[in-house]
Amino acid sequence: MESGPGAPGTSASEAWPSLPVDEWVATRDTLQLWTQIIGKVRMSHSPLLNHWWNVPLYVTARGLSTSLMWSAEGRGLQIDFDFVEHQLCIDSSDGTRRLVVLEPRSVADFYAEVMGKLGELGVHPAIWTMPAEIVGAIPFDEDHVHSSYDRDQVERFWRLLIRTSQVFHEFRTTFVGKSSPVHLFWGALDLAATRFSGRGAPPHTGGAPHCPPHVMLEAYSQEVSSAGYWPGGAAEGVYYSYAYPEPAGYRDVQVSPSEASYNSELGEFVLPYEVVRTADDPRAVLLGFLQSTYEAAADRGGWDRHALERLPPSWTRNRVALAGAFPRTAQPVDREDGSR
Repeated sequence: MESGPGAPGTSASEAWPSLPVDEWVATRDTLQLWTQIIGKVRMSHSPLLNHWWNVPLYVTARGLSTSLMWSAEGRGLQIDFDFVEHQLCIDSSDGTRRLVVLEPRSVADFYAEVMGKLGELGVHPAIWTMPAEIVGAIPFDEDHVHSSYDRDQVERFWRLLIRTSQVFHEFRTTFVGKSSPVHLFWGALDLAATRFSGRGAPPHTGGAPHCPPHVMLEAYSQEVSSAGYWPGGAAEGVYYSYAYPEPAGYRDVQVSPSEASYNSELGEFVLPYEVVRTADDPRAVLLGFLQSTYEAAADRGGWDRHALERLPPSWTRNRVALAGAFPRTAQPVDREDGSR
């Protein structure tokens, strides 16, 4: 018998869940710090990829994952947050596994056990124990303040990420230029996807707490339009979209839906998650926000949209390729004008 929050027929798995920030802020802050520990382990066991794409986590059918990493000896290593069984799974390609229970416990306790379990596998990551991008941060091994973990709240956050990730992946399909994966950056615990114009950008001035200058210089070395979900900034968190560098007139564009607005303090367009969650068609509302804010950046920034975009090919349905949709000799046509 199947069970758990994602089991077929479970209504909670089908809905865009409500997640008031003020109700789960204690759990959110603890979870963020735990993801930072695991994210820094990934950073220490993955070669640098442009814009720090080697450090985020990925949404999975059970939670979050580092994806495959490598130990000093070349063994495969992967760490997963399992939000179904509520455990951290540390797996090595030699078949060994270690588990850490996800429950109310301090960051210092979690850090010590994770490092101990990794040590049992012969993995000894050297990481900076100061959390990134957090004002007033406490080193992981000294943090006995953050210790909350509410299973239901974490599961709601995970289901929210699944729904959002699905729409973000769909949004990516019409862009043929350079674009990031859909990934969760643990610095702010935000799920993000970024498009690139193909041009360089002026040096970023940085400014995030405990974040060395080279971090932002690498992240924003090229011109971008970036969007994401952040569990803060509104009653249930916000979807955001920004351009770097911000082109003239960008913040004055009227974007979709009408509830979206430009936040001068954040320097980005924001749309409350609650607006999407309660809409008759959440997918369409979120896609409209993503597309309209991207167009604001691309049009005001003079991006070569003809070269960077595509229409869904005729041999797809709902942007999924159809088997046998065209003869072997046929060439797929991607644009209305017939160009590929």
